[in-house]
Amino acid sequence: MTTLNQLEDLGQAVWLDFVDRKFLADGGLKKLVDEDGLTGVTSNPSIFEKAMGQGTAYDDSLAAFDRAHPEAATIARYEHLAIEDIKAACDILRPVYDRLNAKDGYVSLEVSPYISDDTDETIAEASRLWGRVDKPNLMIKIPGTRAGVPAIAASIANGINVNVTLLFSIEAYKAVALAHAAGLEKRVAEGQPIDRIASVASFFVSRIDSAIDKKIDELGSDDAKAVRGKVAIANAKLAYQWYLDFIESDRWKALAAKGAMPQRLLWASTGTKDKAYPDTLYIDTLIGADTVNTMPPATMDAFRDHGVAAETLTADVDDARHVLAEAERLGLDLGGTTDRLVEEGVASFVKSFDTLLAAIAHKQPAAA
Repeated sequence: MTTLNQLEDLGQAVWLDFVDRKFLADGGLKKLVDEDGLTGVTSNPSIFEKAMGQGTAYDDSLAAFDRAHPEAATIARYEHLAIEDIKAACDILRPVYDRLNAKDGYVSLEVSPYISDDTDETIAEASRLWGRVDKPNLMIKIPGTRAGVPAIAASIANGINVNVTLLFSIEAYKAVALAHAAGLEKRVAEGQPIDRIASVASFFVSRIDSAIDKKIDELGSDDAKAVRGKVAIANAKLAYQWYLDFIESDRWKALAAKGAMPQRLLWASTGTKDKAYPDTLYIDTLIGADTVNTMPPATMDAFRDHGVAAETLTADVDDARHVLAEAERLGLDLGGTTDRLVEEGVASFVKSFDTLLAAIAHKQPAAA
């Protein structure tokens, strides 16, 4: 048993924030499932850019697709490759999904970042991708933007598993958690089952510290330095406290009585970006029941080697409140920062998607 396995005993699922065709074909994902208890995979445009835009692993599949669809648009060529990877990952994780009775074993595929501000387009694309992959352990990733919130509710109501991405603020998280509940309530009202619909709310961590720490360094005061590297963790801990309160509410208990699974908080962006911090900082400090931590491969390796598995998410909650109060007193503008990070996150995915599509476009269609 590895240190990663111990997280399961504490109620936290381990997901991999990475997908790549060679990794899947060579048994890398299955090995993590078998040896480390991995129960999920996340993908995004940046991950696919790195996987598809470099090397030759996808060339044979793309050539076969081009021969069958000589007039296909670049976006169709990308989707063909992405969906092949997602289906393969879903199949590898299907035994996990079956063993855990749909509580885990999910693979996430994101809607196009180009439509993040369009509710109707997001709903339509979530439904289309759900149908194309056609795997019960798929999750469709929808950004937690203002336009995304009603799309989340609608997709849940349509029976689609949803991974809400790009959450940075507690207020944004509350909105998507309530949207999840609203989607389930609509299904109940329509006489539809809700017991096998899963959702996670992906709360980004390290990016918050990267932004806030710059402001702390500019202030340079001892008071400011005292909260350096602590704001993101405090923010996440208080989001979890809201979750604990919500699942005890009458509204949620009515859904739970009909078999609803809670929307788990998922800690994303957990690779440490500041070398002054331990490389397992955002794993060690956020371990708790009914949560997920999706880790890039290097962070997963680091935690397996020297991470500490202990219940930490509910520890020092008063200190977390103090950290956020200090952040407000010091004028660090956490609210403005998180709003900006959402915009930057969408822009970053758009840029990665642009680069990815350009790389695929330059791979010439195969001769007939």
